[in-house]
Amino acid sequence: MVVGWSAESGGPGGWTEQAVTTVQQERRSTTAVREVREAVRQAPRRQLRTAVLIALGSLLAYAVVRHFIGTSMVDMVVYRAEGAAVAGGHDLYGLRVTQWNLPATYPPFAAMLFVPVTWFPVPFLRIAITLGNVVLLGLTALLSFKLVGWPRRELRPAGVVLVAGLGVWLEPVFTTLRYGQINLILLCLVLWDLTTPDSRKWKGVGIGIAAGMKLTPGFFAVYLLLTGRIRAALVAGGTFLATFALGALVLPDATWGFWTKYLYDSSRVGKTEIVDNQSLRGVFARFLHLADPGTAATVGAALVAVAGLAVAVATYRNARRLPRAEAWGICCAAVTALLISPISWTHHWVWCVPLLVLLAAEAATERARPPAVRRRRWRTVFWLTVVGFCSFSMWLVPHKGITNLQMNLFKQVPAGMYPWIGLCFLAVAAVRLRSGRRSAGLPPVPRQREPEQPLPVGPAR
Repeated sequence: MVVGWSAESGGPGGWTEQAVTTVQQERRSTTAVREVREAVRQAPRRQLRTAVLIALGSLLAYAVVRHFIGTSMVDMVVYRAEGAAVAGGHDLYGLRVTQWNLPATYPPFAAMLFVPVTWFPVPFLRIAITLGNVVLLGLTALLSFKLVGWPRRELRPAGVVLVAGLGVWLEPVFTTLRYGQINLILLCLVLWDLTTPDSRKWKGVGIGIAAGMKLTPGFFAVYLLLTGRIRAALVAGGTFLATFALGALVLPDATWGFWTKYLYDSSRVGKTEIVDNQSLRGVFARFLHLADPGTAATVGAALVAVAGLAVAVATYRNARRLPRAEAWGICCAAVTALLISPISWTHHWVWCVPLLVLLAAEAATERARPPAVRRRRWRTVFWLTVVGFCSFSMWLVPHKGITNLQMNLFKQVPAGMYPWIGLCFLAVAAVRLRSGRRSAGLPPVPRQREPEQPLPVGPAR
């Protein structure tokens, strides 16, 4: 007995053992609630610290690998030369730089943006562009999370750090860093634009600027138009025309030459048949053993363009029945653009980052029945795609000179890995769309609820 007040006697006495036990249980319960709340608050911090350690280890390993294999930053050298040509008033499309005699291939507007690159020495640019691209990779992850709606907001900082650290091993990202490319800038411009609300007055500006720098992003203006977002498509088109007008005003001769001559000279960009080219046209060239696959490749690209856009638009329009419809539509449009472009270098496929985030979200949040089977299926798709983009398979087959046109059937798949992944992705999107439509006529499955527990009767024990 504890000396105190006795409720039964109405006077001095001792607390009953039951009362003491109840007070102790209440205190333990309060302490447990506090500990749970603190654990919830600390969980993202712990995950963020773990993500930082993993990312730092990955980036350190990347720096070691890069030191031994070398980093040419060849495209950065070309960009710097283009900026110097604009600043010095030289012939922009007559320049040739590096040991490969590379020419300028972007519109004049892009060359104008490269002028500030000439203000810094090459050694500094190598470091700055590498760090900048890693930051852009993290921004790509953040925009991809926003597009997909996964993971939860408090977990996204850790996710951004992980993608920025581990994403460097994706071959398109690895090659972008190695060459000093601008692909991640274009990707962020497009993703930023597409993740803003449709009600935003200037939605489409990012796509227009990206298309002014490199024409392929203009494909997303077509996607916006076909999905009924006419104002955004017109804004994108108007912004692109503004970049054209600015280029014509500052560089009239270069603008005339680009749009009337150099744009149509594919030899300035590179050879179609080499494994660097991960477009459908490259696949046709290697499969047919022809440097110019001609009509066959054109017809194939046209069919894929129609099918890919159809799947993208239909997915967007079925948003009420399909989760993450906008994300699927955008990724389908991106993959279609990469497939039908005459030349899509391996580093153009940095769209693998939002694509993988989308597949990861499907693997993590799928609620269809039976859930275990469906989640396992999506996880298989996700990991196979990761392996495909991290395999560097096109560089593992003989690909020097004429050997690009002498590959047997066994070597065709690794040599054209990304187009095969892209076609499979479109097929998966089509099957998902069809399954969603098929299930649309069924009555909704009632949400399962846990049975309510009866309230305890009598004293707590």
